[in-house]
Amino acid sequence: MSVVADPPHTPPRALLPPARLEAAHYEPPRVPLEVLRHSSVPDTLGVGRPGKVGLLELGFERVGGRTELVRHYQKSPLQIMRPLYFDPYRPDLPVTFLMSTGGGVIQADRLRTDLSFGPGTAGHVTTQAATKVYRMEHDYAVAQTFLTAGADAYVEYLPDPVIPYVDSRFYQRTVITADPTATVLVSETVLTGRLAHGERNAYQVFASDFELRRPGGELVALDTVRLEPGRIPGRDGGSVDGPAVLAGRSVMACFFAVSPLAPARELADLMHATLAAGGLPYGVSVLPQDCGAWVRVLGEHTEAVTRALGAVWDAVRRRLIGVPAPDLRKT
Repeated sequence: MSVVADPPHTPPRALLPPARLEAAHYEPPRVPLEVLRHSSVPDTLGVGRPGKVGLLELGFERVGGRTELVRHYQKSPLQIMRPLYFDPYRPDLPVTFLMSTGGGVIQADRLRTDLSFGPGTAGHVTTQAATKVYRMEHDYAVAQTFLTAGADAYVEYLPDPVIPYVDSRFYQRTVITADPTATVLVSETVLTGRLAHGERNAYQVFASDFELRRPGGELVALDTVRLEPGRIPGRDGGSVDGPAVLAGRSVMACFFAVSPLAPARELADLMHATLAAGGLPYGVSVLPQDCGAWVRVLGEHTEAVTRALGAVWDAVRRRLIGVPAPDLRKT
């Protein structure tokens, strides 16, 4: 038997990163049990088949006094519009809209987005519209976002809400890796269904993990959401409507401000003062290691929660970089 060794300059295969279309790249290392229990083989296109793996990789660097998109890879259904520079207060800061050619997330989809911001960069990333998660008969869907912010970067990642439809099963994972000198603002919003159609907590499971890490891999903060409306027999939605969960509301949102540009307690107080007169239930706290602050807001209507998050974004932005939040021109 002959053995052919790797060339001396080639790293051992075990140390090479997985190729983009290998399962190790687009599958999360751990799927919550609440979602994993729905694992099955679809009778249509399965995991990994054409069109079922969506990939988007964006790399931003500071070039000539402003932040430019210098690396771009996309695989349908994920894509972007070209970055736009319409923030009148920060003309160096590109606004990038994430898009999907599929119109929504369906069973056995595996979506991964990688956003890399180099030293001294600034950018805003959002979605073109809400993320619709459709009815599922087999398996589940996963969407992962990995955002890396280098030294002295300023990054805003504020996507539109996730709307889980009837019988959907969805796991959303957001991993923020921020240099200690970087500032990152992140929001997450989930609706309890198609509220205009009278749907409420008719999905099977919605699970979300938000991870804040440092460049060496240290886990600084972890926020988990597990919503399973039908887990209490005879009580439709009873397991998610308790006072420690949705408390009977239809919209839940979080806003995280990670920054060394202001004391954590000052940011928490600012969020509290911004929301105090709004009439919505909310909770504010500093993040571990005093690296920032975060807030969770509940509401009955999407518009009210969106306005509340917008007010928090504007107040935090003014405090950290001295300019207001721009109009994103969404209808």
